[in-house]
Amino acid sequence: MREAFKGVKRNRGAAGIDKVSVEMFEANLDENLGALMRDLKTRGEFKPKPLRRVYIPKGKGKVRPLGIPAVRDRIAQEVLRRLLSPIFERLFHENSFGFRPKRSCHQALERVLDLWREGNKHVLDADIQGFFDNIPHSVIMTGLANVVADGNILGLVERFLRAGVMENGVFKPTTVGTPQGGVISPLLANITLNSLDWLLDKHGLQFVRYADDFVVMCRSQAQAKEALAVVKSHLGEELGLSLSPEKTHIATFSAGFAFLGFNLCSRSVTMRAKSVEKFKSKIRETTIRGHNLDDDLIMKLNRVIRGTANYFATSFSHNRKLFTELDKWIRVRLRSM
Repeated sequence: MREAFKGVKRNRGAAGIDKVSVEMFEANLDENLGALMRDLKTRGEFKPKPLRRVYIPKGKGKVRPLGIPAVRDRIAQEVLRRLLSPIFERLFHENSFGFRPKRSCHQALERVLDLWREGNKHVLDADIQGFFDNIPHSVIMTGLANVVADGNILGLVERFLRAGVMENGVFKPTTVGTPQGGVISPLLANITLNSLDWLLDKHGLQFVRYADDFVVMCRSQAQAKEALAVVKSHLGEELGLSLSPEKTHIATFSAGFAFLGFNLCSRSVTMRAKSVEKFKSKIRETTIRGHNLDDDLIMKLNRVIRGTANYFATSFSHNRKLFTELDKWIRVRLRSM
């Protein structure tokens, strides 16, 4: 329980609807953890609070809904995640990279490049429509119950799924989906899509998946069309989900495609335009004209630059020219403050 709290504290995050921050919870830690432990051990006693709804910008005027659980509930979810993750980890496919121990976005990208070098030059670039918001609870619970027999654990997960959200003081029930922002949501996403991974494997199709973002690497256009049919059918008939017609397409490595923030093509691997614009937006927010260029601002600016450089400056990417241009652009903004 204490280790679960440390995990939640490391991830920081805002308070839930009860307005209790991590620091406030920690101020009376032993008593709070003891009460939480008693509730979790008593079947049916633990009742999660509704999530606090917030929206974060996605670009082009769009927003992504997040559900912020109470700190107490985040700790309970972390306890569940630590119990369930080792059980399911051995069942997951090796080409699933998202939110798994000792796996990363960079490993997923390197696997895509390896498959391309092996002759898979056609790509099904798939996008599941509103994945986290639309997973049927029955699909999640079936995936869990196929492996986990403990009724108390199953009941806790189901209560988290049905906790509802508070938005502008109004309670809204959650009858479908698992909230983006929930500690356990990435694991539930992997459990849901594990059957798709193994179905693609059974059909001899090479794929790389990071949570709900995945590509199927194919040797021909015909094979890519076959992959599209397999994915569409399984999502619709077995998982109650669908592909986004606007965002799902068949591409080639020579023309290029976007995956995990990068543009990948046979000539280069670069930071995609959308990622560049997101980086620039963060810099603009930090370097507002008329503000003092003090130590605090420099620290914030360096944090943004360092985070972007750490992700996009890899052994397999070709961003040196772009980084030089961005460096000049930042210097111009700083001189204009």
